[in-house]
Amino acid sequence: MKKLQIITLGISLLALAACSKKGDKAVVSVPLLQVGKPISNSGTLPAGTYKGTMLTGQTYTVGGDITINAGDTLLIQKGVKINMTNGANFIVNGDLISLGTKDAPVVITDPRRTKTTGSSTVGQDSAYVGGWGGIYCGLNSKLVVMKWTHLDFGGAALKALPFPNGNSLKVGAQYILYFMNPAGVFIMEDSWIYGSPDDATRFYGGTYNIMRNTMEKCGSNGGDGFNAKGSAIGNMAYNLIIGGATNGTKSASDGTTAGECQFTMYNNTYINDGFRNNGVYGARSGSVEIENNSRALVYNNLIVDCDFGVRIAGGPGGAKVYLADTTFNANDAIKQTAYGYNFYYADNASIAGQFVPTNVAQPVVTHPQATDIPNMASFLGKTYTFGLVYDGSSLVGQNNPMFVNYPLPAAANFWVTQCSVDGFNFRLQPGSPAAGKGTQTAFTPITAGIPIDANFGSSGITAPGKDMGCYQLDGTGNQH
Repeated sequence: MKKLQIITLGISLLALAACSKKGDKAVVSVPLLQVGKPISNSGTLPAGTYKGTMLTGQTYTVGGDITINAGDTLLIQKGVKINMTNGANFIVNGDLISLGTKDAPVVITDPRRTKTTGSSTVGQDSAYVGGWGGIYCGLNSKLVVMKWTHLDFGGAALKALPFPNGNSLKVGAQYILYFMNPAGVFIMEDSWIYGSPDDATRFYGGTYNIMRNTMEKCGSNGGDGFNAKGSAIGNMAYNLIIGGATNGTKSASDGTTAGECQFTMYNNTYINDGFRNNGVYGARSGSVEIENNSRALVYNNLIVDCDFGVRIAGGPGGAKVYLADTTFNANDAIKQTAYGYNFYYADNASIAGQFVPTNVAQPVVTHPQATDIPNMASFLGKTYTFGLVYDGSSLVGQNNPMFVNYPLPAAANFWVTQCSVDGFNFRLQPGSPAAGKGTQTAFTPITAGIPIDANFGSSGITAPGKDMGCYQLDGTGNQH
């Protein structure tokens, strides 16, 4: 045995010597980031406090709420799979860092559930019924980073409030991601959310970079995708949002006096959103919603077969006043709400008749834009009375964006039940009328307060792209 060890050592030394020859370019692997002690996967993790590192390639089973104390960090290395049971949640009072990669994403899921393809409806698809809980981040949570991370089948109802002063957070809430620290940073990039019974996210304060993600089947009979509230500020860009119950992206200054909610929303692709909302028709959008004293820049988005186009809310709705802030303020990160250069396609007259949302339920202040495709300012004409219902039937089937693989025109009601990506490819073909029609230099995304770091920040704030939607012909943008 000793002789074998000596021989093996000799071979190793020779190999090292060979790699060190002048001119050789040996590739030395970079060790994965590790924080604190490794967390064992030898048994089911019970409810309790955790810190340290979940190790690459391992599968963990969680049997109760995982709590991260203030000042502590839980880091999840690439390729980790976490099976959440008993409706367990992550309760984050410290920092949570999930560092999946394109080749080895992190997966957090309910092991009882399996993804399905094709037609999807409430009552027949478990994606709309919460499995595991969510990731709830309190006032002491300073940093949450989610990169190349799958969040599948979340949204089990909260059994108890995880921390005080939850900004309308109540027992029974069914969100996947909840963040509320006005001084905190939340990064979600190149990740996925599959299924939720309500809003997939609720953001009440802090700085955000929400980029290059894919969201499928979010909201059962209602619920938004990326829903920013309070004094939250940041970017929502290059996201693919398909089959959402209501809005894909939304801003509203609910629940705070600390400042307005402000977001750039650009180069997103919205497909088949808005058809499961069981509220009053026209009181919510089906793609983009700007309301309740918030500001936004909404550009370069590709909106296909969504119930409503970009909606800038303009008046009271029940007990709330939904009016968006369209005034000018030189001191704000977004000085004034603005929108345009958005691309619309519809397969029926009802959808086409709401490219510019009308006052069917409550006032809106979305003005027809000459930079949109189709040119809605020209289509409606100078004599159009703003807010009135119009006939969009002549726009049906016009401006097919020419996806690489997706049936347009779509069969009747396909846009209502096709709520997941499946085998479709929403990249643009060369020659698409959506190619080269974005506004690349007219505005800049939010950068202040967003750290750029491979592990503890954004991987990079992707600038506005020249092609409509989340996929760019040059290969940039969404990488899914």
